[in-house]
Amino acid sequence: MSEAQALTLAGGRLAALSWGDASAPIWLALHGWLDNAASFSRLAPVLCEQLGVRIVALDFAGHGHSLHREGDYALWDYCHDLLDAADELGLVRMSLLAHSMGAGVACLTAAALPERIERLVLIDGLGAVTTPAEESAAQLRKGLRAARRPCSASPRYPDSRTAVAARVAGGVTPIDADTAAPLVERNLKREDDGHVRLRTDGRLLWPSPVRLSPEQALALLGAIQAPALLIEGETGILGERDAARAARAALPQLTRQVLPGGHHLHLEPGSVSCVAAAIVEWLAQSSKT
Repeated sequence: MSEAQALTLAGGRLAALSWGDASAPIWLALHGWLDNAASFSRLAPVLCEQLGVRIVALDFAGHGHSLHREGDYALWDYCHDLLDAADELGLVRMSLLAHSMGAGVACLTAAALPERIERLVLIDGLGAVTTPAEESAAQLRKGLRAARRPCSASPRYPDSRTAVAARVAGGVTPIDADTAAPLVERNLKREDDGHVRLRTDGRLLWPSPVRLSPEQALALLGAIQAPALLIEGETGILGERDAARAARAALPQLTRQVLPGGHHLHLEPGSVSCVAAAIVEWLAQSSKT
Protein backbone atom coordinates (compact mmCIF):
# COMPACT_ATOMS: atom_id res chain seq x y z
CA MET A 1 0.00 0.00 0.00
CA SER A 2 1.17 3.51 -0.78
CA GLU A 3 2.55 5.78 1.92
CA ALA A 4 0.91 9.14 2.56
CA GLN A 5 2.59 12.24 1.17
CA ALA A 6 2.15 15.58 2.93
CA LEU A 7 0.85 18.49 0.85
CA THR A 8 0.16 22.17 1.40
CA LEU A 9 -2.50 23.93 -0.67
CA ALA A 10 -4.23 27.30 -0.95
CA GLY A 11 -1.07 29.31 -0.40
CA GLY A 12 -0.11 27.27 2.66
CA ARG A 13 -3.49 27.77 4.34
CA LEU A 14 -4.57 24.14 3.95
CA ALA A 15 -2.69 20.94 4.73
CA ALA A 16 -3.45 17.61 3.09
CA LEU A 17 -2.34 14.00 2.77
CA SER A 18 -2.04 12.25 -0.57
CA TRP A 19 -1.98 8.57 -1.49
CA GLY A 20 -1.43 6.93 -4.86
CA ASP A 21 0.42 7.73 -8.07
CA ALA A 22 0.84 11.46 -8.64
CA SER A 23 -0.27 11.07 -12.26
CA ALA A 24 -3.48 9.16 -11.46
CA PRO A 25 -6.96 10.74 -11.51
CA ILE A 26 -7.57 12.60 -8.24
CA TRP A 27 -10.37 12.04 -5.76
CA LEU A 28 -10.69 14.62 -2.99
CA ALA A 29 -11.47 13.30 0.50
CA LEU A 30 -13.27 15.40 3.11
CA HIS A 31 -13.23 14.49 6.81
CA GLY A 32 -15.73 14.99 9.60
CA TRP A 33 -16.02 17.57 12.37
CA LEU A 34 -12.99 17.58 14.74
CA ASP A 35 -11.27 14.93 12.58
CA ASN A 36 -8.59 15.46 9.92
CA ALA A 37 -7.06 13.98 6.77
CA ALA A 38 -5.91 10.87 8.65
CA SER A 39 -9.56 9.84 8.68
CA PHE A 40 -8.79 8.22 5.30
CA SER A 41 -5.41 6.70 6.23
CA ARG A 42 -6.74 3.13 6.09
CA LEU A 43 -9.28 3.37 3.27
CA ALA A 44 -7.35 5.55 0.84
CA PRO A 45 -4.43 3.16 0.17
CA VAL A 46 -6.88 0.34 -0.55
CA LEU A 47 -8.90 2.44 -3.00
CA CYS A 48 -5.78 3.76 -4.71
CA GLU A 49 -4.60 0.21 -5.31
CA GLN A 50 -7.97 -1.13 -6.47
CA LEU A 51 -9.17 1.85 -8.51
CA GLY A 52 -5.90 3.29 -9.80
CA VAL A 53 -6.69 6.73 -8.40
CA ARG A 54 -4.88 9.29 -6.30
CA ILE A 55 -6.67 10.40 -3.14
CA VAL A 56 -5.95 13.83 -1.67
CA ALA A 57 -7.48 14.23 1.80
CA LEU A 58 -7.76 17.77 3.12
CA ASP A 59 -7.45 19.09 6.63
CA PHE A 60 -10.31 21.57 6.77
CA ALA A 61 -9.49 24.99 8.22
CA GLY A 62 -9.06 24.77 12.00
CA HIS A 63 -8.43 21.02 11.83
CA GLY A 64 -5.25 18.95 11.68
CA HIS A 65 -2.31 20.85 10.26
CA SER A 66 -4.34 23.53 8.45
CA LEU A 67 -4.38 27.12 9.65
CA HIS A 68 -7.11 28.40 11.90
CA ARG A 69 -9.72 30.71 10.40
CA GLU A 70 -10.75 34.18 11.50
CA GLY A 71 -14.43 34.48 12.28
CA ASP A 72 -17.00 31.70 12.13
CA TYR A 73 -16.69 28.07 10.99
CA ALA A 74 -19.96 27.84 9.07
CA LEU A 75 -20.54 24.65 7.10
CA TRP A 76 -20.64 26.52 3.79
CA ASP A 77 -17.28 28.18 4.51
CA TYR A 78 -15.65 24.76 4.13
CA CYS A 79 -16.89 24.74 0.53
CA HIS A 80 -14.19 27.34 -0.13
CA ASP A 81 -11.55 25.00 1.33
CA LEU A 82 -12.74 22.33 -1.10
CA LEU A 83 -12.86 24.68 -4.09
CA ASP A 84 -9.51 26.31 -3.31
CA ALA A 85 -7.86 22.88 -3.15
CA ALA A 86 -9.59 21.70 -6.33
CA ASP A 87 -8.58 24.80 -8.25
CA GLU A 88 -4.95 24.47 -7.19
CA LEU A 89 -4.94 20.81 -8.20
CA GLY A 90 -6.47 21.67 -11.58
CA LEU A 91 -9.71 19.76 -10.99
CA VAL A 92 -12.52 21.03 -13.19
CA ARG A 93 -14.83 18.17 -12.15
CA MET A 94 -14.41 16.35 -8.87
CA SER A 95 -15.02 12.93 -7.41
CA LEU A 96 -15.56 13.41 -3.68
CA LEU A 97 -15.07 10.87 -0.88
CA ALA A 98 -16.61 12.46 2.18
CA HIS A 99 -17.37 11.50 5.78
CA SER A 100 -19.87 13.06 8.20
CA MET A 101 -19.43 16.86 8.16
CA GLY A 102 -17.37 16.44 5.01
CA ALA A 103 -20.40 14.79 3.43
CA GLY A 104 -22.39 17.90 4.28
CA VAL A 105 -19.77 20.08 2.59
CA ALA A 106 -19.77 17.79 -0.44
CA CYS A 107 -23.56 17.96 -0.70
CA LEU A 108 -23.65 21.76 -0.47
CA THR A 109 -20.99 22.09 -3.15
CA ALA A 110 -22.70 19.57 -5.42
CA ALA A 111 -26.01 21.42 -5.07
CA ALA A 112 -24.59 24.88 -5.75
CA LEU A 113 -22.04 23.92 -8.42
CA PRO A 114 -23.29 20.75 -10.13
CA GLU A 115 -20.95 21.29 -13.06
CA ARG A 116 -17.97 20.77 -10.73
CA ILE A 117 -19.01 17.40 -9.23
CA GLU A 118 -18.74 14.09 -11.08
CA ARG A 119 -19.68 11.70 -8.26
CA LEU A 120 -20.20 11.58 -4.50
CA VAL A 121 -19.21 8.81 -2.11
CA LEU A 122 -20.70 9.75 1.25
CA ILE A 123 -19.80 7.88 4.43
CA ASP A 124 -22.25 8.07 7.35
CA GLY A 125 -23.27 11.60 6.53
CA LEU A 126 -25.82 13.27 4.27
CA GLY A 127 -26.62 16.96 4.01
CA ALA A 128 -26.47 19.52 6.78
CA VAL A 129 -27.33 19.66 10.47
CA THR A 130 -30.42 21.88 10.63
CA THR A 131 -32.39 24.14 12.96
CA PRO A 132 -36.14 24.64 12.54
CA ALA A 133 -37.02 28.20 11.58
CA GLU A 134 -38.89 28.82 14.84
CA GLU A 135 -35.68 28.03 16.79
CA SER A 136 -33.47 30.44 14.82
CA ALA A 137 -33.37 33.10 17.53
CA ALA A 138 -32.35 30.59 20.21
CA GLN A 139 -29.64 29.18 17.93
CA LEU A 140 -28.29 32.66 17.18
CA ARG A 141 -28.30 33.46 20.90
CA LYS A 142 -26.18 30.37 21.66
CA GLY A 143 -23.72 31.24 18.92
CA LEU A 144 -23.34 34.88 19.88
CA ARG A 145 -22.95 34.16 23.58
CA ALA A 146 -20.30 31.50 22.92
CA ALA A 147 -18.30 33.88 20.73
CA ARG A 148 -18.26 36.52 23.47
CA ARG A 149 -16.53 34.21 25.93
CA PRO A 150 -12.71 34.17 26.14
CA CYS A 151 -11.02 31.36 24.24
CA SER A 152 -9.55 28.66 26.46
CA ALA A 153 -6.23 26.96 25.80
CA SER A 154 -6.23 23.76 23.74
CA PRO A 155 -6.31 20.55 25.81
CA ARG A 156 -2.85 19.32 26.86
CA TYR A 157 -1.88 15.72 27.70
CA PRO A 158 1.24 13.98 29.07
CA ASP A 159 1.44 11.69 26.01
CA SER A 160 -0.42 10.57 22.90
CA ARG A 161 -1.92 7.52 24.61
CA THR A 162 -3.66 9.76 27.11
CA ALA A 163 -4.87 11.98 24.27
CA VAL A 164 -6.35 8.96 22.48
CA ALA A 165 -8.06 7.85 25.69
CA ALA A 166 -9.58 11.32 26.05
CA ARG A 167 -10.98 11.16 22.52
CA VAL A 168 -12.46 7.74 23.19
CA ALA A 169 -14.03 8.89 26.46
CA GLY A 170 -15.27 12.25 25.24
CA GLY A 171 -16.12 11.73 21.60
CA VAL A 172 -19.43 12.95 20.22
CA THR A 173 -19.91 9.53 18.60
CA PRO A 174 -18.59 6.20 19.95
CA ILE A 175 -15.07 5.35 18.82
CA ASP A 176 -12.45 2.85 20.03
CA ALA A 177 -8.74 3.47 20.56
CA ASP A 178 -7.56 1.67 17.41
CA THR A 179 -9.90 3.73 15.26
CA ALA A 180 -9.18 7.02 17.04
CA ALA A 181 -5.38 6.69 17.06
CA PRO A 182 -4.63 8.00 13.51
CA LEU A 183 -6.97 10.96 13.99
CA VAL A 184 -5.52 11.94 17.34
CA GLU A 185 -1.90 11.47 16.27
CA ARG A 186 -2.28 13.90 13.35
CA ASN A 187 -3.99 16.39 15.61
CA LEU A 188 -1.18 16.58 18.19
CA LYS A 189 1.54 19.18 18.56
CA ARG A 190 4.50 18.12 20.70
CA GLU A 191 5.84 20.60 23.21
CA ASP A 192 9.35 21.03 24.60
CA ASP A 193 8.58 19.29 27.90
CA GLY A 194 7.30 16.14 26.13
CA HIS A 195 3.62 16.89 26.60
CA VAL A 196 1.26 17.05 23.62
CA ARG A 197 -1.44 19.59 22.82
CA LEU A 198 -4.35 19.43 20.40
CA ARG A 199 -3.95 21.49 17.22
CA THR A 200 -7.72 21.84 16.70
CA ASP A 201 -9.13 25.35 16.94
CA GLY A 202 -11.20 25.42 20.13
CA ARG A 203 -13.76 27.66 18.40
CA LEU A 204 -14.93 24.61 16.45
CA LEU A 205 -16.78 23.64 19.63
CA TRP A 206 -18.84 26.84 19.62
CA PRO A 207 -22.50 26.48 18.57
CA SER A 208 -23.19 27.65 15.01
CA PRO A 209 -25.04 30.99 15.17
CA VAL A 210 -26.96 30.20 11.98
CA ARG A 211 -27.99 26.86 10.45
CA LEU A 212 -30.04 25.88 7.45
CA SER A 213 -33.67 25.03 8.09
CA PRO A 214 -34.81 21.45 7.35
CA GLU A 215 -36.66 22.73 4.27
CA GLN A 216 -33.54 24.45 2.92
CA ALA A 217 -31.39 21.38 3.51
CA LEU A 218 -33.82 19.10 1.65
CA ALA A 219 -34.08 21.55 -1.25
CA LEU A 220 -30.30 21.58 -1.57
CA LEU A 221 -30.16 17.78 -1.62
CA GLY A 222 -32.81 17.81 -4.33
CA ALA A 223 -30.62 20.06 -6.47
CA ILE A 224 -27.74 17.56 -6.59
CA GLN A 225 -27.24 16.14 -10.08
CA ALA A 226 -24.28 13.84 -9.46
CA PRO A 227 -24.73 10.12 -8.74
CA ALA A 228 -24.14 9.38 -5.07
CA LEU A 229 -23.27 6.34 -2.99
CA LEU A 230 -24.19 6.58 0.69
CA ILE A 231 -22.41 4.08 2.95
CA GLU A 232 -23.87 3.95 6.44
CA GLY A 233 -22.67 2.10 9.51
CA GLU A 234 -25.18 -0.19 11.16
CA THR A 235 -24.57 1.73 14.39
CA GLY A 236 -23.85 5.06 12.67
CA ILE A 237 -25.64 8.38 13.06
CA LEU A 238 -28.28 8.14 10.30
CA GLY A 239 -30.29 4.93 10.46
CA GLU A 240 -34.06 5.18 10.27
CA ARG A 241 -34.55 8.56 11.92
CA ASP A 242 -37.20 10.66 10.18
CA ALA A 243 -34.66 13.30 9.15
CA ALA A 244 -32.34 10.70 7.64
CA ARG A 245 -35.17 9.08 5.69
CA ALA A 246 -36.25 12.44 4.33
CA ALA A 247 -32.69 13.29 3.32
CA ARG A 248 -32.23 10.00 1.48
CA ALA A 249 -35.55 10.47 -0.31
CA ALA A 250 -34.55 13.97 -1.43
CA LEU A 251 -31.39 12.92 -3.27
CA PRO A 252 -32.26 12.07 -6.89
CA GLN A 253 -29.53 9.54 -7.74
CA LEU A 254 -28.74 7.78 -4.48
CA THR A 255 -27.51 4.26 -3.87
CA ARG A 256 -27.52 3.23 -0.20
CA GLN A 257 -25.39 0.56 1.48
CA VAL A 258 -25.59 -0.24 5.19
CA LEU A 259 -22.50 -2.08 6.42
CA PRO A 260 -21.29 -3.43 9.76
CA GLY A 261 -19.57 -0.73 11.77
CA GLY A 262 -20.08 2.60 13.46
CA HIS A 263 -19.82 6.25 12.46
CA HIS A 264 -16.12 5.89 11.52
CA LEU A 265 -16.54 2.57 9.71
CA HIS A 266 -14.15 3.69 6.95
CA LEU A 267 -11.40 3.89 9.60
CA GLU A 268 -12.37 0.91 11.74
CA PRO A 269 -9.79 -1.84 11.03
CA GLY A 270 -12.48 -4.50 10.72
CA SER A 271 -14.71 -2.53 8.33
CA VAL A 272 -12.31 -0.87 5.88
CA SER A 273 -12.27 -3.73 3.38
CA CYS A 274 -16.10 -3.86 3.29
CA VAL A 275 -16.30 -0.11 2.66
CA ALA A 276 -13.73 -0.34 -0.14
CA ALA A 277 -15.56 -3.28 -1.73
CA ALA A 278 -18.86 -1.37 -1.70
CA ILE A 279 -17.25 1.60 -3.46
CA VAL A 280 -15.56 -0.58 -6.08
CA GLU A 281 -18.80 -2.47 -6.76
CA TRP A 282 -20.83 0.74 -7.09
CA LEU A 283 -18.37 2.20 -9.58
CA ALA A 284 -18.43 -1.01 -11.59
CA GLN A 285 -22.23 -0.99 -11.69
CA SER A 286 -22.29 2.72 -12.56
CA SER A 287 -20.01 2.13 -15.54
CA LYS A 288 -22.51 -0.38 -16.98
CA THR A 289 -25.43 2.05 -16.97
